[in-house]
Order: sequence, then structure tokens, then C-alpha cells
Amino acid sequence: MSGKLQEVRLRVYRYDPSNGGRPRYDIFSVPVKKDTTVLSALLYVKEKLDPTLSIRFSCRMATCGSCGMMINGLPRLACYTLVSQLKSKTITVQPLNNFPVVKDLVADFTDFFGKHRAMKPYLLRIDTYEQEKSNISYRQTDEELLKYIQFAYCIRCGLCYAACPVVATDKRFPGPQALSQLYRYYIDSRDEGGGERLEVVSDSHGVLRCHFAGSCSQVCPKGVDPALAIQLLRRELLFGRRTG
Repeated sequence: MSGKLQEVRLRVYRYDPSNGGRPRYDIFSVPVKKDTTVLSALLYVKEKLDPTLSIRFSCRMATCGSCGMMINGLPRLACYTLVSQLKSKTITVQPLNNFPVVKDLVADFTDFFGKHRAMKPYLLRIDTYEQEKSNISYRQTDEELLKYIQFAYCIRCGLCYAACPVVATDKRFPGPQALSQLYRYYIDSRDEGGGERLEVVSDSHGVLRCHFAGSCSQVCPKGVDPALAIQLLRRELLFGRRTG
């Protein structure tokens, strides 16, 4: 880090459901520089001011998705968000919306990953023996790759899920992450489970439940555009059902 030190106020959500306490906010003054991230500021709090603060992080380079949280009201990656870009002397950090709280800023991803797994995020092949034992690659053209590669960049950070207004009102709705990953495999030329995949999201809580608010795509740190995937998946369900 470089540059002149300044101070910022961190307004941090604190809550431990295991002890029956009530949520509160603690305020910390943290010295920051031009290149200080919100994650770095929180680690300063944990290391020097309050070691009881619970946060989740890993790679610190916007790859693992572990440090997702609400920052000034928007779902963001703390390691990817510069304090200087927020242009605010007080920064409020909270756990991601639409997730249960484990403690403080740590959200419970159990239901989120359960919905992801329900989409069968792997290639479905009729000949499973061939898929698991063969040493022959499944070839694709550049055009076939381009149909799904954008959606394969998902890092499962949960930001889109936190931004989704439908998830907030319908707990059975898979959410934008799960639906975009279903489409990623549905449209993959190597996959043979098209009809089976569409059945997973064809009920009243599935892909047609999306209101197309577009907030999921706005907060995605990797440009996955889950709203686009959902619209394409909706089109397949209504007009282009595959029989594979």
C-alpha cells in the first residue's frame, strides 16, 4: 500500500445467533490509503481492534468468492472493493442479504449450494461408462464453446443471490446463480440431459418465477450476466425444449 494515511469509519454488523443476542453495529476508526480494500480494513479491525469479529475470506484476488458481503447496501466482494472508490467517510458492512447469518459477516451458504447441486452442474451423458472411463475428448467448435463460456466464469460468490428480489420472497426459487449454471450445462454441446434439466425448473417456483429485475447481473463481479442466462433458459423451456 502507498499514499497518505486517512481515516474511515467502519460500521460493522455484529450478531451471534448461537448466544441469543440481538444484532448491533460496532463502529471502528481505521487508517486507510488509496489502495486499501474493504477486506484489508476489516482485517485491520480483527487483528488490531477486535479479534472476535467473524469474517470469511481466502484468495484476496476476486477468484474464490469467499468475502462477499453487503457494502453500503450493495452486494460486493470485500477484496475487490476499494475504500477510496466508495467516496464515503462511513462504510457500513453487513452479511449478504437472503442468507442466514452464522456470525457477524459470515453467511450460511448451505441452502445456496443445495440449490446449485440440484441443477446437476456437471455433464449428463447417456453412456456414463464412456464418460467416466474413456480417454477420448469430447470435441467442440469455437461457436459451441461461445454459447456457454461466459456462464462458466461463475465463482459462486452469492452476490447475485443476495441481490435477487425473488429469492427474498420465494425460498423455493433456485436463484440466479443456480439457474445460470443450469443453462450453462443445458446449452453445452457435450451434454445430453436437456429435457431432464428443464424438468428441474419447470414448476411455478422455477425459471418462470423470475421477474427479470436484472439486479443479479449488475452485481456480478465476473460479468456472468445471470439475467441473460435465465432469459435464454426461459426461451428454451417455452419454445425450444430439447429431448436429450
